[in-house]
Amino acid sequence: MFRWLRRAYQIVFLGFFLFLLLVTTAGLIRGYDVQWLLEFDPLVALTTALASHSLHHTLLWALILIVLTLVLGRVFCAWMCPMGVLHQALGFLARKRRPPDRVKQNAPRASHKIKYLVLAVMLGLAAAGSVQIGLLDPIASTWRGLATSVMPTLGNVVFGKYQGERHFQWGTLITLVFFGALALNFVYPRFYCRVLCPLGALLGLLSKFSLFRISKNPDICKGCKFCGSDCQGAADPQGTVRATECMVCLNCIEGCPRGGLSYKFLPPLASSTTKIDLVRRKWLGAGVAGAVAVPFMRASDGVEPRPNPARIRPPGSLEESAFLEKCLKCGACMKVCPTGGLQPALQEAGIEGFWSPILIPRIGYCEANCTLCGQVCPTGAIEKLTIEKKVGEMPSRPPVRIGSAFFDKGRCLPWGYQTECIVCEEVCPTSPKAIYFKMETVIGRDGKQKTLKMPFVDLDYCTGCGTCETRCPVVDRAGVRVSAANESRTPRSSISLTGGKI
Repeated sequence: MFRWLRRAYQIVFLGFFLFLLLVTTAGLIRGYDVQWLLEFDPLVALTTALASHSLHHTLLWALILIVLTLVLGRVFCAWMCPMGVLHQALGFLARKRRPPDRVKQNAPRASHKIKYLVLAVMLGLAAAGSVQIGLLDPIASTWRGLATSVMPTLGNVVFGKYQGERHFQWGTLITLVFFGALALNFVYPRFYCRVLCPLGALLGLLSKFSLFRISKNPDICKGCKFCGSDCQGAADPQGTVRATECMVCLNCIEGCPRGGLSYKFLPPLASSTTKIDLVRRKWLGAGVAGAVAVPFMRASDGVEPRPNPARIRPPGSLEESAFLEKCLKCGACMKVCPTGGLQPALQEAGIEGFWSPILIPRIGYCEANCTLCGQVCPTGAIEKLTIEKKVGEMPSRPPVRIGSAFFDKGRCLPWGYQTECIVCEEVCPTSPKAIYFKMETVIGRDGKQKTLKMPFVDLDYCTGCGTCETRCPVVDRAGVRVSAANESRTPRSSISLTGGKI
């Protein structure tokens, strides 16, 4: 009975997760709180609070899972986690047929301690101001893998010829990481959950204090070990139940032929153990290693003092250091971007900003009347904007700028080839238009004169949206391009030129 009940819960929560993922598009999102499951994650709340010294109000949802774990144990991993469901399904396909062989597969191993070291490293990184938990957090990494790999692929196959294909730079890498983690189940069932998952480690620590636990009656148990054949967490029910590893799948209770196991409120302390067998020195060493890694990363591959011009953040993004203290790299903003311009960063934002969102205008521009990226951000790394605030009204209310456009006179058709072109001015969405023309007379190779409209950029009105670069007819590197210079979020990027014309 427990097994079918758990599967029903898993189907409901996985369906809920996939529904939220599906509606995270400009045409379907409406008022759905699509980022709720990310806000439900206590590890997200803990690391972003450590890094930024503040707790975003939406992350208070994490208290629900904390309380649930303190009462029932590590139930999230076996009953609700979307990545846990995928790993369990593949692990079931790869499991051994004979119960004794499955008992060996599910025996406790020293490698199960690694996830606690991973957790300590991530907390150390967060304490030093760098949030990297999204790279391994099960909810964030599943969202990113599906949003930037699986969903675009399915969309391109089904709808690509009708609405254009969607691409994410280096999406192959994200695909390999996501499916590689799933494929490990064929070597070692639930490898990610048992060995790497930092959220599972945090919930395991909380479950040390849970009110309900698996309890073994030694007077009934005869040591047959059948209870360990289907244990999802390798919690050693055939020995002394490890409360920190137990996922409360309840398979051991159903598998016991004598009824020697039960799920009880405040069972005898001797019936289970809460030890992790990880000495304090290793805990401290892992945490310090994470904290020490941050200044080294910034010294060797930092983004200051000269920001990378290709690091164009979404509108509403916090100043870069504050942004990196909160961004999960979950991919929610990339998924919802209507033009597909938001892409995962690689080298553009340094090691700290790996897989964080940047705008690549040659792929897609920032729609003037869109603020969806701030709506779906679960941590406040991208603030929620109103359309009025984003667009602004010059000169009293400047718009939100994510960068500025400039002309490459060697590639721009009028400047470099004396060819008529007014596309950039036509598509510029600002009012008044940030791109304007000056009439100039030029002499061609044949000695004849002709008058051309030469384009210029007015920095007072340019928001860096990238529409001009996206639509530029030069097929490879555009004649007009956008850089992060003059973005609103930091005064260091300001371009101080008299008149603001380039």
